[in-house]
Amino acid sequence: MNLALFDLDNTLLSGDSDFEWAQFLISKGVVDREVQEAKNIQFYEQYKAGTLDIYEFLAFQLAPLARHERSQLDAWHGEYLERHIRPIIGAPARALVRQHLEAGDLCAIVTATNSFVTGAIAREFGIPHLIGTIPAVDPESGRFTGEPTGTPSFQGGKITRVDSWLESLGLWWGSFERSYFYSDSHNDLPLMRKVTTPVAVDPDDKLRAHATEMDWKIITLR
Repeated sequence: MNLALFDLDNTLLSGDSDFEWAQFLISKGVVDREVQEAKNIQFYEQYKAGTLDIYEFLAFQLAPLARHERSQLDAWHGEYLERHIRPIIGAPARALVRQHLEAGDLCAIVTATNSFVTGAIAREFGIPHLIGTIPAVDPESGRFTGEPTGTPSFQGGKITRVDSWLESLGLWWGSFERSYFYSDSHNDLPLMRKVTTPVAVDPDDKLRAHATEMDWKIITLR
């Protein structure tokens, strides 16, 4: 059995699910366009530079979840999936996932984006496991608190989360003949170095340079 791990944003998706969720909320008048877009630009520049403070980013991105009932959020999410996500899922991405699933590989999406936003996207791909940043929930009200819980699935935290997930299944890295990780970002280099078969997907400049130097496979899903 092989292990196939997939980054989501700008890898399986031809876009960013967090950004698209923000654009959807803007279209609903739920968040302020000017504030949201200015912060998104700031955080994206930090992300590209590898200097993003994940906790500062999550405090901003998770705040809207805390302001609304889960039933309302779920209703919005269905509309978001249809309008913003399905149009940026290409046939090559679906085919790649299907190839690994049909081979019997253990498949998971590993993403820094929170599991509320990404859960339905994983199901859209037919991928049974999701390792995303977990938004905390108030046990009494059932509402999101606006804060993350546990280790964010970002940079080296992706290895921590995958290790824990594998252990929960009674598995470890040595359980697999080959392990794959598909990603577009240099922020994912820790996990890419961990697997036997890292694959750069429409990579950013830093990842492309590293992948070329290391003779890693480079593909496009666009």
